[in-house]
Parts: sequence; structure tokens; C-alpha cells
Amino acid sequence: MDVLVLIDKLDDLVHNAKAVPLTDQVRIDREEIYDILDQMRATIPEEIKQARWIVKERQEMLAEAKREQDRLLQEAREQAVREASQTEIVKLAERQAQEIIDEARRQAREMRLEMEDWADGMLATLETNLDKFLVAVRRGRERLHERSQESVVAGIGPVDLSDNGGAGY
Repeated sequence: MDVLVLIDKLDDLVHNAKAVPLTDQVRIDREEIYDILDQMRATIPEEIKQARWIVKERQEMLAEAKREQDRLLQEAREQAVREASQTEIVKLAERQAQEIIDEARRQAREMRLEMEDWADGMLATLETNLDKFLVAVRRGRERLHERSQESVVAGIGPVDLSDNGGAGY
């Protein structure tokens, strides 16, 4: 499940929580929160794993482009050596070798730029999703903080959500 969907579920759970009568506090089902948090813990590592895969794929593509460039350069050199028997052939071979080298460099550069653009786009999407996740988490924390402040203003002590304090909820 998408992390942003889970954040929205958590936000809705807090936002739509039932009020405790005669107080400004709310009652939240602890199991629902733990279930959503467990799902978030399972989802976030998958998105990080995908980002690492993207980086690995980019590195492999760049390595392949480099190997192809080296192969083309070696092929050009070998071709130039084979045709070096006569002066005119040598000149022609040098021109052709240089053209092949230039073309190989151009292709390698183009492939590298395309792979970098692709990887950058994937990382930008991941960054956007993570930014949305952080905004939603901050918004949820602010809401909890506001409710806690409202409780203090109303003369009610802050609610400790980490332990039920023997209250049963």
C-alpha cells in the first residue's frame, strides 16, 4: 500500500476520533493506529529499496555504455592498424577511425545523459513522495499538539498516548 494513503488513513483516524464526554480529549483505537504504523513500516523500506534499485540500474547502464565505448574505440584502432599498409589507406583509416571514435563518444555521452535524466526523474518522484509523507506527518503531529494545547487551556492535563495508564483505552 502507498505510504501517502496510509498517512491519510492515520490523519483521518485522528481527525475523526470520538470525543471523551465533558473533556476536550479524544479516544483513538490503539490497535488501528498500530496497524497503520506497521503497514507504514512495511511500505517505506520498499520505496527505499526501489530508489536503491534505480541508482544501481543507472550505474549498470553507465558501465555498459563505458564498455560499449571501449569496444568501439578498440574496434576503431584495430581497423586503423589493418588499413595502415599504404599512405592513402592510412590517411583514410585515420579519418574513419577518428569518425568512429567521435561517433562512439557521442553515442556514449548521449546514452549516459539519457540514463542520468531517467534516474533523476525517478529520484525526483521518490523525493516528492517522501516530501508529501513528511508534510502529512508534520500535519498530524501539529493536530495532536493543538489538541494537547486545547486540553491544557481547558484545564485538563495532557494525554499520554504511549501508555493507557490503566484506563483501558
